[in-house]
Amino acid sequence: MSAIFRVILLIVSVGTFIFIIKRIRQAKVQIEDSLFWILCALVLIILGVFPGIADFLAGVIGVFSTVNFIFLVFIFILLIREFSMTIKISQLENKIRELTQQVAIKETENENKEGEES
Repeated sequence: MSAIFRVILLIVSVGTFIFIIKRIRQAKVQIEDSLFWILCALVLIILGVFPGIADFLAGVIGVFSTVNFIFLVFIFILLIREFSMTIKISQLENKIRELTQQVAIKETENENKEGEES
């Protein structure tokens, strides 16, 4: 891994880490959701400080370039994260639809009761 890439990796990772911490303090991001991003930033910081880890893992997997290994791993991690977020969104959409139906039924029942009382 080249020295320039290591410096860029460290700068971006530390910047991401600081950005997430600020958002948590401002209550803009839930802590549970931000743990993923904090862990990703910490892993990138570790890989930037200790490039031998990435070199070793790239060799074990058989990836020619350490940079390609880092991109491959993080693309895979982000795909998994995207899939889990898709599942969460689908569950929330189902809950919203159910709640909307329940509210509509309650409003219809209330209107029917008011109509009978008049």
